[in-house]
Amino acid sequence: MQQNIFLGRRRVLKMAGALPLLAATHAVRAAEPDLAGLADITRDAAPITAAERLARISRAQALMKANGIGAVLVEAGSSLIYFTGVAWHRSERLTAAILPVEGDPCIVTPFFEEPSVRQTLAIPCDVRVWQEDEDPLKFVAGFLRERGLASRAVGIEETVRYFAVDGLARAMPDARIVSANPVVRGCRMVKTAPEIALMQRATDVTIAAYRWVYPRVEKGMTREQIAALMNAATRKLGGDPEFALVLIGEAAAYPHGSRAPQVVADGQVVLMDCGCTVQGYQSDVSRTFVFGTASKDQRTVWDHVRAGQAKAFAAARIGTPAGAVDDAVRGFYETLGYGPRYRMPGLSHRTGHGIGLDGHEPVNLVHGETMPLAAGMCFSDEPGLYLPGKFGVRLEDCFHMTPGGPKWFSVPPVSIDAPLG
Repeated sequence: MQQNIFLGRRRVLKMAGALPLLAATHAVRAAEPDLAGLADITRDAAPITAAERLARISRAQALMKANGIGAVLVEAGSSLIYFTGVAWHRSERLTAAILPVEGDPCIVTPFFEEPSVRQTLAIPCDVRVWQEDEDPLKFVAGFLRERGLASRAVGIEETVRYFAVDGLARAMPDARIVSANPVVRGCRMVKTAPEIALMQRATDVTIAAYRWVYPRVEKGMTREQIAALMNAATRKLGGDPEFALVLIGEAAAYPHGSRAPQVVADGQVVLMDCGCTVQGYQSDVSRTFVFGTASKDQRTVWDHVRAGQAKAFAAARIGTPAGAVDDAVRGFYETLGYGPRYRMPGLSHRTGHGIGLDGHEPVNLVHGETMPLAAGMCFSDEPGLYLPGKFGVRLEDCFHMTPGGPKWFSVPPVSIDAPLG
């Protein structure tokens, strides 16, 4: 009898010990998913060439002449990559490029960083180094004086930090400092065929990752576990994960989510907003589906968002002000009883944003934006609808403008029952 009791207790303890393992099943699958069916689809993606970057410099110089600007200051970041290829981080130590209206650019960087900076430098460039006890803005000013540009307007790229602008003003007190937006935006807003090809490849990766993840979403999964699956698939497909936002249930009613715990359950909305980069160029795709059977309200809102997305696409025509695209969607939603304007339930954010090397870049599809749409511009199309306390739906696909109108990077789904198309 004692032996039977002992064995019974062992059996109970063994079963109890197994419970955490059962609960951890989803976590194990998310942390170590079986990716055997996926392969890198980016290996043949053509990189941006030196010739392309030199063409960008020429375009910038033409815009400088047209706008009376003698040089443009660009700090480390996406614009530095765009013009020079130099992929560098920002810190308190300034690394920056000066694009002159004529001749080769100059990069100013700390002495000990020069070898690393040169590893990604893709164009002919004058590199000037500063020591730890020196002011880097004096080197910027020195280059401008040598090129005879001290009396010309100096354009500042819009993300350059205040200390650099202030330091340049101190080093060149007579300098006229202006916005470089007419130059930098004038170049970066209009993508070339090689840029669009890389954005297309990044989108292809994201869509393929969605197709792999969707059938693997299970009841009881957390948003973190779903995001882990998405990022793992993205890497295997050749993309660099940029973000994987997962919103479940009521959290989907808040565009960027909630800190509240979220677990997949029957009848719950799952909103995913994910993107990656391929050679620096970004994708941004959102999909919304229901785990299990969708309710009538969920189906209705999903269909309204799909129609709103189509309204935006139809409104995007060459020469149309970017803000008119947002107006078309918002006006349509108001006829359905949402809003008005940004009120809830309804569309609480802009219809879309520019995209390229940055996930969000100028200009936006937002009321009041007068910039006319032009061939080569790229945007997200994401007019979600949000019902606080209930759920939200967002479908997001990006498009690029062609002379004949917009063209999708990813084709929107047409039914909540087939949310990936």
